[in-house]
Amino acid sequence: MNAIPPSGLSITHDSAAKHVTGEALYVDDLPEPPGLLHAYIQLSPHAHAKITRFDVSAVAAMPGVAAVMTAADIPGVNDVGPAFPGDPIFADGLVEYHGQSIFAVAAGSIALAREAAARAVIEYDKLPPVMTIDEALAAKTTVLPTQVMARGNAEAALERAPLRLKGRIDIGGQEHFYLEGQVAMAIPGEDGDMLVHSSTQHPTEVQHLVARSLKLSDHAVICETRRMGGAFGGKESQASLIACVAALLAQRTRRPVKLRLDRGDDMVLTGKRHEFRIDYDVGFDADGRVLGISFMQAGRCGYSPDLSGAICDRAMFHADNCYYLDHAHIVSYRCKTNSVSNTAFRGFGGPQGMMGIECVIDDIARHLGLDPLLVRQRNFYGTSDRNVTPYHMTVEDNIIPELVNALAESAAYSKRRAAIAAFNAKNPWVKRGLALTPVKFGISFTLTHMNQAGALVHVYTDGSVMLNHGGTEMGQGLYMKVAQVVATEFGLSIDRVKITATSTAKVPNTSPTAASSGSDLNGKAAQVAAIAIRERMAGVAAKEFGVTPEEVAFTGGMVTGGCRSLSFADVAKLTHRARVQLSPRAITPRRNCITTWQRTGAGRSFISRMARRWPRSRSIR
Repeated sequence: MNAIPPSGLSITHDSAAKHVTGEALYVDDLPEPPGLLHAYIQLSPHAHAKITRFDVSAVAAMPGVAAVMTAADIPGVNDVGPAFPGDPIFADGLVEYHGQSIFAVAAGSIALAREAAARAVIEYDKLPPVMTIDEALAAKTTVLPTQVMARGNAEAALERAPLRLKGRIDIGGQEHFYLEGQVAMAIPGEDGDMLVHSSTQHPTEVQHLVARSLKLSDHAVICETRRMGGAFGGKESQASLIACVAALLAQRTRRPVKLRLDRGDDMVLTGKRHEFRIDYDVGFDADGRVLGISFMQAGRCGYSPDLSGAICDRAMFHADNCYYLDHAHIVSYRCKTNSVSNTAFRGFGGPQGMMGIECVIDDIARHLGLDPLLVRQRNFYGTSDRNVTPYHMTVEDNIIPELVNALAESAAYSKRRAAIAAFNAKNPWVKRGLALTPVKFGISFTLTHMNQAGALVHVYTDGSVMLNHGGTEMGQGLYMKVAQVVATEFGLSIDRVKITATSTAKVPNTSPTAASSGSDLNGKAAQVAAIAIRERMAGVAAKEFGVTPEEVAFTGGMVTGGCRSLSFADVAKLTHRARVQLSPRAITPRRNCITTWQRTGAGRSFISRMARRWPRSRSIR
């Protein structure tokens, strides 16, 4: 039994034409149910203050206002922290960053809701804020305990080193600036049920947090996400507050509620990429080889933990990048500041960690007057004696030396660098540069149990296929990639596979689409489900053809065995008539749950080994 990939599998994004024509429906494009209300969140004007007076009676009394929600009105838990508490839906007596949500209004229009919110009477007693990483380090304010990672004896190696440099790197934050802002629409149903259309990378988390805030069981809440207009990590945990506010107002009014942040409020209310300060002390020899190094990493986490523990952990795990650090000491401070709680952003701490060591390599090269690429190559991980990371993982399948050599040759690095040096010598004002920089990035989640996915595949008796899985589509083409896997297993053309919106009612308990794992995990889950159906169909076809199941092939929309063949649809009908199930649900097999970083060949089973060998990790990602 086998499946032959059909020729001409589509490589087009499943919604490409809809994106161009405007037919692609995002949450704000969905038909508005009758009686829809629009919500607005009032934000704090102060970074750190106690609320001394809070009166929203004038807001509630304004004609056209259907409901006002404050912290006191939440029936369940006033917190949307994804792993650790500390992210209140509405501030309760204390505001800890400029732009924190204070209360929400639902009215017939967004303009009316905004006008009503301005009538609130709120008085504050301002408190001194901690705003910068330096201030947080001085005040010793953190959102989570400090972590230390060490290998060898960095202090002794630094003392012995013939050359030594110290420095500081400041890395700024970054706004996600997804094209589609944060938005959710909540629709109440029978028996207190709630349907939430959310622009989120993590529908399961939205489901759980909405249920918790409404004081409902998870089974009473469905979260659905067809597509997002970008996310980049900004809709992994940050979408939950938006969904919870919409659902709370919908529960209170028993009417549908939509909450869409305008761009200004979105940028103020939601978290960014973590700013970092990295101090280094490095000892090296005359050839530029690192003999010992000490890093101090301090991340600006904002007022709450959010996902900062795992982000700062990942920055530590990438402090080596592609370089062998025999004696290394890395300390990580998770700084609490009176600013928005920073969150997931593409790379999830990895870029900040890699930036630190890359700056060190450049500083060594400048100090010695060497080509930075030469210094990088001299410090690369080796294959036997130079292949253990600062977190005590053995790097296997290391191809970085050969890869960089090949790239330097194919890009004519030396020739181009000589030409640039000649240009710069003749031009005092305009300068050119060239760099070849490696990247070692550990994909998949630091928390091992999150490396799983689920899929639901239906085969109908006309031979068409419906696919659902836990991954979300944010423009990266995940839906099409997973559909291609299913089409290939059945030997069908891609148009026979129907892609459907991610829904917690179809595939429960899913992980977020993040950590470079969406295609691997969801594709494998869908493949497992498709293979299960194909094997059942092959068993039925084998009896019909008088062959063994292993002799049955699925190709070009046909099922063949021996000298006979039937269409895929005909075999689906036979399978149904034989009372054989054509709709299994599957999860990623355990052996496939840990994704490897095959993109660079720099190592295997990064997350699993890290968790075993560095038990102090308390990562949530």
